[in-house]
Amino acid sequence: MTEEIESSIIGSEDQEDDVPKRDMSKYREKLRSLHKKREESRKINHEHVVEEDRLKKLPKNYLQKRQRQEWELEELEGKKVAEESGVDYDRVKSLHMQADIAEKLENAKRRKKNPDTGFANYEAMSMRQYERLTNGIKPDMESYEQMKQVVGEDQFYPGVNTMIQGSHYPTKTALDKLSGDVQSQMKKRDQYHRRRMFDPDAPIDYINERNRKFNRKLERFYGPYTDDLKSDLEREEHQRQKKNRKWNLTKEKGSQRKKSKHQKKCS
Repeated sequence: MTEEIESSIIGSEDQEDDVPKRDMSKYREKLRSLHKKREESRKINHEHVVEEDRLKKLPKNYLQKRQRQEWELEELEGKKVAEESGVDYDRVKSLHMQADIAEKLENAKRRKKNPDTGFANYEAMSMRQYERLTNGIKPDMESYEQMKQVVGEDQFYPGVNTMIQGSHYPTKTALDKLSGDVQSQMKKRDQYHRRRMFDPDAPIDYINERNRKFNRKLERFYGPYTDDLKSDLEREEHQRQKKNRKWNLTKEKGSQRKKSKHQKKCS
């Protein structure tokens, strides 16, 4: 028995000697690379934390100001290059821009130069209309000279004693321009004074016309802030009406039951 045990022990030792030893250099290299990656990630995280802390200490509109300054610097450099090349900077800039965006920017510039502040008084409104019409005038010097030759200088430059009735004959182009301007004014006036159609399916929450207009103003100014409260009140009102209907129904059933019992007793 002891001989068998000794032989088994010797056999196991021989097997252990036959198993090759593991190469630990690969594991050490992998562990070293993991340590290196950890140090790199720690360094990057520290840099991000420092950058976030720096941005928090800056003013709120710092990024917008910086972007604005960079854009202004690019504009100045572009204008300088365009002046040196002898080209129009606005034209070159619009060539690298979409047509709809360029049109929007042009309209915004035009509105900024002549902003519509709304109705102040009739004098300011008339002055604005006069400026709009005079700015839209594009004189034709050829027709101007022709009219001067046809009418004559005495009629063309009238004085105190000059009769100008019937001496001026407008051209077809001028008449078309006048009619087009009148039609555009009518169209614009219709847009400003459009009639609001009455909706018969709308809920009636008013007692007269004045109260209806007042409720509409309240809805326009405070509607987005009171939607939740309004829905809660409507839900409570619906539940109260439902409860009242249920109570009336049970009350009616009870009265009918009492009435039937009374009829049975009488019979």
